[in-house]
Amino acid sequence: MTPQAITQISVEELAQRLSKGEPNLQLVDVREPQEVAIAHIEGFVNLPLSGFAEWGNEIHTRLDPDAETLVLCHHGIRSAQMCQWLVNQGFTNVKNISGGIDAYSMLVDPSIPVY
Repeated sequence: MTPQAITQISVEELAQRLSKGEPNLQLVDVREPQEVAIAHIEGFVNLPLSGFAEWGNEIHTRLDPDAETLVLCHHGIRSAQMCQWLVNQGFTNVKNISGGIDAYSMLVDPSIPVY
């Protein structure tokens, strides 16, 4: 199966969408809990990529496959992997947050620590 191109969303677009308080967005952070403890954005559910064995089989009960799903990590690599996996699970509207929380803290919200 050929990997499908994953739609990217900029951190600036993420900030705009968060400020509007869009009710149907699913926000997923795939970083490790210790990374989330250092820097996080409110509203994101933490599903660490390393904990896949614990939550992978529950993905359809934890998330709505038809809702718009935005995925975040540190720089955008792990979130891209998660996006591809979600698409393979039948999720229809998945977007990778380009640059991750690192770009968000530098370009949008400097109060979020850089690590």
